[in-house]
Amino acid sequence: MKKRVLFVCATGIATSTAAAERVADYCGDRGINIEFTQCNVASVKEYDETVDLIISTTNVPYKLKTKVMNALPIITGFGEEEFLEEVEKVLRGEK
Repeated sequence: MKKRVLFVCATGIATSTAAAERVADYCGDRGINIEFTQCNVASVKEYDETVDLIISTTNVPYKLKTKVMNALPIITGFGEEEFLEEVEKVLRGEK
């Protein structure tokens, strides 16, 4: 079953693309099939409860029902492996 992931950044183009590519590669290597969409932070509320996970490279200033994870470790490289392991657990329903 495909997991739906929303990647968010300030513009919906730059850092969300980097995060999406890295997470998609990581998940693909582990047999997790994801379908992803990107948007800017102003549009994130439109996707609440329509995706399995929201991964953002910027602060999301809204209270959402969908789990939001901060992707800063992918951008900085510090804590990236731990972040990706956490994403895997969430998508597998372990968290």
